Amino acid sequence: MQPLPDHLQKNLDIVFIGFNPSLKSGEVGHNYANRSNRFWKILHLSGLTPRHYAPEEDSSLLELGYGLTNIVERPTKEAADITKEEYSEGRVILKKKLQAYAPKIACYVGKGVYQQFTQKRKIEWGVQENSVVEGVVDFVAPSSSGLVRMKLDEIISVYKELTLLKEQET
Repeated sequence: MQPLPDHLQKNLDIVFIGFNPSLKSGEVGHNYANRSNRFWKILHLSGLTPRHYAPEEDSSLLELGYGLTNIVERPTKEAADITKEEYSEGRVILKKKLQAYAPKIACYVGKGVYQQFTQKRKIEWGVQENSVVEGVVDFVAPSSSGLVRMKLDEIISVYKELTLLKEQET
């Protein structure tokens, strides 16, 4: 099973950053492909996309000014399968990507992703006080995984804040 390619280019409005691809995403070669993952639905319902995209259209998000990457490349069944070494290496690689591509906003899809990246424990939803990469706004949003215990409406409300932030930043 191969890692998924990043969907990145310079000066994007938002780069969405996940833990790593699911096994399903690794099999089909597209981001957020697991049926229980609500990423595509959340993007649409929050106003970030004009329609409900399918995982097979992940590269077309670039046309909207959005990119996709992960802190760890290797697909796994769950984030708990990621090793400390993979996170350590992933932190360095992700920081270099953010510096090189300079998106306006880095959206971490889940508090755990941001915790692993920054090594901080106490994190609130939304814009973070200090960004890891100068000039890039760090925004933490709930994970889109079906395992998340938050109600969908609550998750969407955080992503609506991201929609407003994007409009302010562009």
